[in-house]
Amino acid sequence: MAWIETESLSFIARHEGDDIDYAQRTLDALEDLRLRLEERFDDVPGGITVIIHPTPGWLDAAHPFLPLARLAAAPAGRRYLAGWAMATELHVLNGTYLDRRAAGEDSLAALRGTPERLYVQVVLGANNRRLPPPWGPRRFLRYLQWTWLIEGAAQYYSNQVMLFRAAVSTRLRDRRPPAFPPSSRDAIILGGTIFDLLERERGPDACDVLASRLRRDGPRGALELAFDGRFRDIEHEWRSYLRKLTERRLDLPDEVGALDLGDELSA
Repeated sequence: MAWIETESLSFIARHEGDDIDYAQRTLDALEDLRLRLEERFDDVPGGITVIIHPTPGWLDAAHPFLPLARLAAAPAGRRYLAGWAMATELHVLNGTYLDRRAAGEDSLAALRGTPERLYVQVVLGANNRRLPPPWGPRRFLRYLQWTWLIEGAAQYYSNQVMLFRAAVSTRLRDRRPPAFPPSSRDAIILGGTIFDLLERERGPDACDVLASRLRRDGPRGALELAFDGRFRDIEHEWRSYLRKLTERRLDLPDEVGALDLGDELSA
């Protein structure tokens, strides 16, 4: 089946004929997101091509770092790596395969929001030259160090943090408490919670600062600057936030109390 193109004001979608409805919905959502991001960032690129792949094999072949990113992520987060952002292109699975990956209503909505999260990553890279895209070995290693920021900002700016609550609940049932900030294994699930907490405590401008700068003293320094607090105190607030987030999702206090968030904070 031949590839065709569907255009909007700022984006072009390349896809097969069966995916034309999905392509149009994707472009509409991206245009809405771009308008919102123009209020938060100096550089919000247009002229982005969205390539909708008909199979996971085609998607994985689009960029060699995508399979590596999946290997670095925990199994519960791998389903959400259903696309990859490049400087001028977004590579995503078509709607049929996104639906097959879903593990519930929120999971389905998050998967269908993959193009928006990927576009946020393009915007992040355009406003912070140390962040990918574009990609290379050094930038991929930086992605692994800052996955919580990149994926977390992608969730936050695309208004998808709450769609990952069920995944957060599942992660917290693991006997091993998550690290703070989340490791590359957990970042796809937990990264957005840091930005949501930051907005609640310090406001949206603090989120913009965190997303736009990589401090040379690493994640610890970035978090202390953004939250204007000590790292240990921020971690304590984050773990308390996770409990409350899970309570809102489950609405079962006894079950929430059994979740192990870890009593020891990071050194």
